[in-house]
Amino acid sequence: MESHYLLSLIFRPARREDVPAIVALLADDPLGAAREGDPGDERYLAAFERIDANPADELIVAEVDGKVVGTMQLTYLAGLSRLGAERCLIEAVRVAASTRGQGLGRRMITWAIGRARTRGCAMVQLTSDKSRTDAHRFYDSLGFTDSHVGYKLAL
Repeated sequence: MESHYLLSLIFRPARREDVPAIVALLADDPLGAAREGDPGDERYLAAFERIDANPADELIVAEVDGKVVGTMQLTYLAGLSRLGAERCLIEAVRVAASTRGQGLGRRMITWAIGRARTRGCAMVQLTSDKSRTDAHRFYDSLGFTDSHVGYKLAL
């Protein structure tokens, strides 16, 4: 059930001053806690600058009453397949622990899908760590299918 709290929800491009809040969201789960560092680390700001300067990337925050409560990155991928269709890759989806279970994640992904449609994308895709079974059920409920196997190689 969606909370009354989310009525003031807005989605907007992230700003430089949002970086510490975004990093805190990235670190606020068992997987992120093991891989994220100090939110004030200059590497995060450098990464933000690269993302912000790239028209194929959108770092988005969900904000309620002036507070960042969610984040996601949308990356638009050009390709030749499907008659040159563009795809939207959704990455780094996080919802603040204080707002989980209130419909924010659903609103975020629905917004991202609409954004991709507006841009003319033919597909939205994402990956989710194998251990995130709750997230898998969530994405299934939104109509996503687990049609591919993903591989990663840490460098």
